[in-house]
Amino acid sequence: MHPLLDKEKQQQAKQYEKEKRILGLIGSIISIGFILLYHFTGFSQGMAFYSNDVSIILVVIFYLLVFLFLSTLLGLPLGYYSGYIHEKKWEFSNHTPKTWFADEIKSFVIGLFLFPLLLGLLLWIMAFSPDYWWLIAGSTMALIGIIFATLFPVLILPLFNKYYPIDNEELTSRLEIILNKVGLKPSGFFVEDMSKQTKKENAFLAGLGSTRRVVLGDNLLAQMTVPEIESVIAHEVGHYKYKHIWKNIGIGAIQQIVMFYILHQIMIVVFPHFLESTRWNLALFPIFSLIFSVLSGIAFSPLNMALSRYFERQADRTSLELTNNKIDFQKAMAGLANRNLSNAYPSKWIKMFFYSHPPIGERLKFAETFED
Repeated sequence: MHPLLDKEKQQQAKQYEKEKRILGLIGSIISIGFILLYHFTGFSQGMAFYSNDVSIILVVIFYLLVFLFLSTLLGLPLGYYSGYIHEKKWEFSNHTPKTWFADEIKSFVIGLFLFPLLLGLLLWIMAFSPDYWWLIAGSTMALIGIIFATLFPVLILPLFNKYYPIDNEELTSRLEIILNKVGLKPSGFFVEDMSKQTKKENAFLAGLGSTRRVVLGDNLLAQMTVPEIESVIAHEVGHYKYKHIWKNIGIGAIQQIVMFYILHQIMIVVFPHFLESTRWNLALFPIFSLIFSVLSGIAFSPLNMALSRYFERQADRTSLELTNNKIDFQKAMAGLANRNLSNAYPSKWIKMFFYSHPPIGERLKFAETFED
């Protein structure tokens, strides 16, 4: 174990991770059970074909309202335990029941707005081109990804947290130098009041073009030194240097096309009514989404995680190159592992399926042996 890591904290991290995996598995079982019941009891078909006299647009909206309400209601007890009680047990959550439910309601409302738009678009594409919907829909995902990446920091994030300009001139000056080294000009440096929800720490660059901004969680700002923060942001700059956002959008679009094509072939064989009409496509939506999720998890999850870890390694390398500071990079990584209870040395299989970042132990070793 790396000397900067706290042995006792790492034992706690393993237990915390194990409990989170179990809760995630239970959540998946509940979701699968709900979808299977929703479909095979005939409820989904009944909702889709409730009345032929009603506009299909109204049918889709009402169908999704019921589906989202029931799925949210069913998942609420486990969500409350996992997101509030369990986090309180490990002394991470700063929520009260009231603030936790308030954030859940906000997420639900956002889903009510976005979900009908996205599913409506998919159903329209299926009706427009039944034979090639998979190609059009997969390609459309790239455009949606660009729009979402651009608007997310200015439209969605402020619904959950407040953002204030960072008033530490030394910090912002040093961060601006780092960004200028790769030609980035952010719209500002902001601190997020993350502490109202959690004791965990985070920092990120969000947005594209004029919406690009550097965001530091107030917890991280309070716990790290200026050089440590500099190394964290330099890592985030690496993602922009290597155009990881654009690469992820492109790769995601290709994967969507492949997955939609495979799903197309499965659905037309197993469910003959698929693509027969928009109402049938709506009725088959739950089982469609379930098969898509299972296939995606089996076919692409390990690949996506491996690719993400590769991108994160490139970002780590950028951080070390831009700051030329191994010590504070390691202190920042070890500090995050100790305070966030991140398992620095997970098993091979857990890493393969669940780790989008290299484990902290590997990142510390990488910095140790890094040569500019």
